[in-house]
Amino acid sequence: MPIKFKSKAAADLLMVSAHAEALLRTLGKTATQPGILEPQDMPRALATLQGLPDELPKPDDAADGERTNDDAPDDQVPPRTRAWPLVQMIQRALNANEPVVWGV
Repeated sequence: MPIKFKSKAAADLLMVSAHAEALLRTLGKTATQPGILEPQDMPRALATLQGLPDELPKPDDAADGERTNDDAPDDQVPPRTRAWPLVQMIQRALNANEPVVWGV
């Protein structure tokens, strides 16, 4: 089930729940319950999301860089790239002094 992020400062953002949960976890938040990111917390959230790696983690046991059956093309997106739409929304919300909410 997708997670919908909302703010009066930006269009709604739909994100696959697994990806949204991972990004929210890096912010110390959860996607399992409704949440809010207040404008005063946004600079720290932006710094955290913009500090995510811009490359994929190296596979530990995949031989010769071969993909395993568990690898999906969706898993080939670097964390910072995956966070980009949420970063844009947070920046717009911060500029407008509006919160970002999800799960409501």
